[in-house]
Amino acid sequence: MSADPLHRAGAPQRTPTNLPPSSSRTSAIEVRRSTRRRRTVSAYREGDRTVVLIPARMSEAEEQRWVSVMLDKLAAQESKRVLGDAELAERAERLSDQYFDGRARPTAVRWVTNQNTRWGSCTPSEGSIRLSHRLQGMPEYVVDYVLLHELAHLLVPGHGPRFWRLLEAYPRTERARGYLEGVVAADRLPHVPGARSE
Repeated sequence: MSADPLHRAGAPQRTPTNLPPSSSRTSAIEVRRSTRRRRTVSAYREGDRTVVLIPARMSEAEEQRWVSVMLDKLAAQESKRVLGDAELAERAERLSDQYFDGRARPTAVRWVTNQNTRWGSCTPSEGSIRLSHRLQGMPEYVVDYVLLHELAHLLVPGHGPRFWRLLEAYPRTERARGYLEGVVAADRLPHVPGARSE
């Protein structure tokens, strides 16, 4: 969703919006109101922030509703985008910089199709990270969590307290773990005879 170039040229009102953690997709949401904008609402990512552009005349209730709608649309778009190996490596580097002060430096980060029981794996002695192709199409925060999990193994090999303290820096750890647990549970559900699978 692209920003309206005319809107950017004006002097919009900017309002930081705080939605409940369960509905927010990024750490910061900025609502920009514009008198030029009459009916359209758009949103885009700007670093770790989401900018939502709305008409100035909207009520606070309409604003909250549209922010939620636009966050869902952005998340849906992002979940359809598949990162290549080079993009995955760049993402790992950014995450290491952001959460581990750049200390975790993998030599290789790539997708693999031979991991059906694990989401990712790391070989600390080689510095290599592999993510299961099953993560492709999942929300970005889930992929980020798995990347951070494997990056943390470059710093702490096991799953002891030091390892989990590292992951506490990522604010969506519990949410991502819950998402992955839900996927695993759904895979274990029996398939109902006659039900269509789409």
